[in-house]
Amino acid sequence: MKSETWTIQQVFQDRKQYKVPFYQRAYVWTLEKQWPLLWADIKDKAEERLANTQPAPHFLGAIVVEPQEKVGLRGVDTLHIIDGQQRLTTLQYVLAGIRLATRELNITDYDSYLAAVLDNPNPTTMANAEVEVFKVWPTFSDQKAFVSAMTADKLATLQARYPAHFTQAGTFRRIGIVHPPALNAIWNFAEWAKAWIEANGGTDAVEALVMSVLTDLKVVLIQLEKGDDAQVIFETLNGRGAELHATDLIRNHLFMTVDSSKEDPAALYEAKWKQFEQDTWKVAERRGRITKPRLEWLIFSAIRAQTGQEGDLARLYVDFKNFAQGLSTTEQLAMLDTYGKHYLQLIQGKGDLPVARFGRRLQPFDTTTTHPLALRISTADVPDSEKTAMFNDIVSYIVRRAVCGLTPKNYNNWFMSVLRQWIKGEPTREALKDLLASSPNSPAARWPEDDEFVHAFQTAPTYYGNLDAGRCRMLLTELEGWLRLTKRTEEPIIPDLSNLDIDHILPRSWYEHWTLPDGSKATFAESQAAEQQELVGSVLSDHYQAIRRRAKAIPTLGNLTLLNLSVNREAQNKDFATKKQLLIANTVLSLNGDLMARETWDEDAIAVRAKRLADAATQLYPR
Repeated sequence: MKSETWTIQQVFQDRKQYKVPFYQRAYVWTLEKQWPLLWADIKDKAEERLANTQPAPHFLGAIVVEPQEKVGLRGVDTLHIIDGQQRLTTLQYVLAGIRLATRELNITDYDSYLAAVLDNPNPTTMANAEVEVFKVWPTFSDQKAFVSAMTADKLATLQARYPAHFTQAGTFRRIGIVHPPALNAIWNFAEWAKAWIEANGGTDAVEALVMSVLTDLKVVLIQLEKGDDAQVIFETLNGRGAELHATDLIRNHLFMTVDSSKEDPAALYEAKWKQFEQDTWKVAERRGRITKPRLEWLIFSAIRAQTGQEGDLARLYVDFKNFAQGLSTTEQLAMLDTYGKHYLQLIQGKGDLPVARFGRRLQPFDTTTTHPLALRISTADVPDSEKTAMFNDIVSYIVRRAVCGLTPKNYNNWFMSVLRQWIKGEPTREALKDLLASSPNSPAARWPEDDEFVHAFQTAPTYYGNLDAGRCRMLLTELEGWLRLTKRTEEPIIPDLSNLDIDHILPRSWYEHWTLPDGSKATFAESQAAEQQELVGSVLSDHYQAIRRRAKAIPTLGNLTLLNLSVNREAQNKDFATKKQLLIANTVLSLNGDLMARETWDEDAIAVRAKRLADAATQLYPR
């Protein structure tokens, strides 16, 4: 490689174009971060010149380019930007902004100097003049706005081309709108340049400003030569904790290492990778304490699904390179394309694949640790009915453990272990069930049998207790769907009851309107005293025993239902007769059907309903 220190004038002089390879990320520098800092550096140098002080060079960093072979006479010299596209593009925006500012001030003496570093001459000798006239050519997503903004001959032209981005008074909108980066940068640099030139004397200030950009700013320009490995150099510059996402490094690795004699990189990009540049893949997803773009989670989960091996998200790029050894770019992209379709349905809970319903059912449980296994099942060569059955088994495993109060802390290791063993053999439901049931004596991994599940369903504190609001609502919603079934062989349709409140039929604050089975009342203070005596092992009086029995029954599933928010607020802590009338008038849920036939509601009634719901739950979540 050749390395030289160049001024910006040297970088942009002569007939050449710095081209951003199609696979690189879009322009990302912004008004909030980089532009003001660069402009401050430029102003400092210009002010030194106005003060007749010779400015010291200001170093902008290294630019790495790869010259492309030119075939024939027509066309400009082309250099692919391996590293430095943000700086080179921004410098073009700076120069374009200064040119518009000088034209606005009717100072045209420097137009030719600026044209020399903004426009390639002699378009009649170019192969594609509409593209080759520019000194820098951006990637696909930036090209339209880049051309529109860079070819504006004055500020009024920018306003005419982007009317929605300006107020009726002609000022640049600052709130409530997202500007194309090219428009945003050029307009701001033009405004800053115009204000600075006016404040510093006009024509002389223009020369100082132009000279500060062209001669006082410098870069180290590294030109690769035949035999240099562009990917290794790019990785060295950007892959060790720099600002690029792991997915930027992965994308560049994919297309820099493509075998162009066997594969068409542009066609692969369009068909397989371009979809991952969409906003849906940039959404931030949180898992535990870690937040990353959705695409990183896809790649991480896809590698786990494919290999069954543990991974380190912090080393995703290295992880992907290790996975990709021996695979063509086509094969790597095909894998991501396949898993991408399934992953979106899994996390969004929408779509026609069985994995969509699985994802929707488990959303409240935040079990992203199941994603690699779910993706492997979803892409397996088995019928959808088999996939659905396997997903039902995983849901059963998770719901049963949650109702029984068993910890999810080991799920990451457990589900990866299940996946690793499952992919070694035939991808059958029976094999998966055997693996899920393979640790019957482990609190960290066992799949509760019916006896344990039914007992917890009837007696364990559920809400508040083993389930939070989202998980409890999901369980009650699915039970409602199951109770509506007429044919037990069908998959229950899960109704959307997300707008309903969880209600304790016998309320948590029952002391004013509810009596104990013997007809007596109790107070909150007595409830606290009874709990404290039980904790220390004291013998409880009959009154205190009745209070404790009620306290334990209230948070169990037999006492929980779903109600419209306003009905729940109205019912609040009222007696059962009042609640029953509100139910009759306002509910059609099967969950509430047996409540309306009752004259009283107490601990015995809760136990009866709990048994009914537990019987339904063992069928809904079979073991």
